[in-house]
Amino acid sequence: MSEPDFIESFIPMLKRLTAGVWISDRISSCGLFHIAYPRVPEHLRNELRTMYRELCRDDMPNVRKAAAANIGKFIATIEQPHVKNDIMLMFKDLAKDDQDYVRLFAVKSCIDLWKQLEPPICVPELVPIIVKFTQDKYWRVRCMVANQLLELCHTVGPDATRTDMVRAYVRLARDKEVEVRTTVACKVTTFCQILTPEITVQHILPCVKALSSDSSRFVRTALSLDIVGLAPILEKDATIEHLLPTLQSLLKDSFSEVRWNIVSKLDQMNQVIGIDVLSQTLLSVIVELTAVRHSWRIRHVMIQFIPIMASELGVGFYNDVLVSLCLQWLKDKICVVREGAVQNLKRLAEIFGREWTSEHIIPQVLNMINDKYSLYRNNILDALLNLAPVMGSEITCSQILPVILAASKDSVPNVRFHVAKVLKSLASVVDQSAVEKSIRPCLNELKEDKDPEVEYFAKESLQAIDQVIGQNKISPCS
Repeated sequence: MSEPDFIESFIPMLKRLTAGVWISDRISSCGLFHIAYPRVPEHLRNELRTMYRELCRDDMPNVRKAAAANIGKFIATIEQPHVKNDIMLMFKDLAKDDQDYVRLFAVKSCIDLWKQLEPPICVPELVPIIVKFTQDKYWRVRCMVANQLLELCHTVGPDATRTDMVRAYVRLARDKEVEVRTTVACKVTTFCQILTPEITVQHILPCVKALSSDSSRFVRTALSLDIVGLAPILEKDATIEHLLPTLQSLLKDSFSEVRWNIVSKLDQMNQVIGIDVLSQTLLSVIVELTAVRHSWRIRHVMIQFIPIMASELGVGFYNDVLVSLCLQWLKDKICVVREGAVQNLKRLAEIFGREWTSEHIIPQVLNMINDKYSLYRNNILDALLNLAPVMGSEITCSQILPVILAASKDSVPNVRFHVAKVLKSLASVVDQSAVEKSIRPCLNELKEDKDPEVEYFAKESLQAIDQVIGQNKISPCS
């Protein structure tokens, strides 16, 4: 619209809506002021501010609700002096409104209002209102404050953050409503990032400890998602003294989601306090979490964490505590855990070397090859295949290959064709004589198997081996 049309048509329409008898007219007008205000001259701006003030004081709650919902957009278009003198009065009216949803939308507009004001003005004017909102009788208002508290702290500045806003956070963390405590719990790390470690230890960690034993699993779950992030903020000594006991409590939580959230982020704790301290304080809990009765996701994460502990703590620690667990996981009921256990053994073999693996791992893995369940026997074959490159050709030919060849006689076709696939990969590990004397004859025998899948994979493996041998025979000159 051109400027003359805008003044002659849009503004009169806005006035008619604002003065309308039907509340739907006045509600609609609230969303148009931020469009009109930047395009009108000064004398009309004064009139528009007056009109909006009347909407904020309208007799109908739905109109005041619409005014509160749109005041943030209106604030962004108004000059700072008028924000202080006019909009502040409107906001205070809305903030003490007797209708819950009016106050709720007033909270949402706080950040827009604070961005338009200088800290010397907004701190004494608005911080008391926000603190009062944390005691509002309507829980959704308190929840909205909790949701916006971090951004409010950034807007207000460090001085208020270290006094009133900390008290506001503590009050919300002790709120009687689960939704409010949940909102606060999932923001603990981001809130503490703008505080000093001393204030965090003195005021926030007592709340964290209380939230970790909250009666609601939703609160504990929200806290477990975020609490490990406190470690880099507190640093090593404070983390060991104040945070580790809370983590131990959460690792024993009855709800698996809580335990999973902590276990999945133990690497962050490791970076702060070191694996030695972590293993000493949490080892008993960690070992207990590997039990089958716990969530398979926890076992899967622990499998990935084991090599880190092994590399830091050494062979003795692994032999004493974790060797039986790693072997036990090879026969877990969950496929992804069994697959993770195979990769875990491979990494441990790389860390501790051939001699240790040959003494402590290979014999026990070989003993599992005759398990009564074919899925487990296949998994053992995968474990042997992954260990072979680490052990080298000699140990593979003397210890691993004979067991795999014997498995080709298995009564279950799935195991036999799995042997065929394993032998194809194993051919690149052993020397050529072992391929010709052992692997090829076994595959030729499997090629004649009565099961079509065994026959198919045996032929495929032979073709792959022949192709590799043929490429090796071709010299670069030819």
